[in-house]
Amino acid sequence: MPNLPGTKDIELVRPDSKPKDYRFAIFDFDGTVSLLREGWREIMIPMMVTTLIGLREGETKDELEAIVSDFVDALTGQQTIFQMIRLCEEIRARGGRGEEPVHYKTQFHDLLLAHIEGRGRRLSSGEIEPDDMTVPGIRQLLEALKSRGLMIYLASGTDRDYVIEEAKLLEVDGYFNGGMYGARDNYQDFSKAKLIAEILQKNELGGDHLLGFGDGYVEIENVSRVGGTAVGVASNESTRSGINAWKRERLITAGAALIIPDYRELDPLLAYLFPDT
Repeated sequence: MPNLPGTKDIELVRPDSKPKDYRFAIFDFDGTVSLLREGWREIMIPMMVTTLIGLREGETKDELEAIVSDFVDALTGQQTIFQMIRLCEEIRARGGRGEEPVHYKTQFHDLLLAHIEGRGRRLSSGEIEPDDMTVPGIRQLLEALKSRGLMIYLASGTDRDYVIEEAKLLEVDGYFNGGMYGARDNYQDFSKAKLIAEILQKNELGGDHLLGFGDGYVEIENVSRVGGTAVGVASNESTRSGINAWKRERLITAGAALIIPDYRELDPLLAYLFPDT
């Protein structure tokens, strides 16, 4: 696939797609803005495998890891509870009874929060800077979109209270003039697709006015499905540099118009998205 002219790492997945008159931008949080929760997948999958192991005679750990990875990845971007609902379905399919999905969600959050506690503490103490825990260049991108008058929304599958707390810790909360959204106790009340529909209906505008950024399948599919421009952020969260090949493939499949590793090559990206400014 061709690269965007003047860039080394930005891929034009859909060269025939044309930038539009963007009025709104919607961002995923983890892996797109924040790196605080880097490593969550390596916590969730083993937790689920441990829960399932032994329920089906002869089923190996490797087989379970493949099964769990598939559904965890397919549901990434949706609220965490949906991954736990699927876990419960897998338990029942193996003859187990298990707990309610919220039990496993709480278990996962406890493990994850223990994993990232040190990062939050170091941020709060000033030992590390907020930009050390964000996708490189995100602050500059948010500034650029804000200066162009876009309404900017944050929408995450992570619980809303955590999203707000972590966005403040990273000092990016002030950019989201459209609001910050996340998972709720009543999970049926929120989804990224519902939020996008509400934005467009409220403003009586089509999806061609929507710009989306995300590293998960769900948000890219949601944006592209309404006719918006979806920028797939194939971020390598552990190194903060280069393309994550696995993310790239999934984001292309989901409908990304462009693939970027981060926001370092910001000027040519903005020149492409906003050719008249």
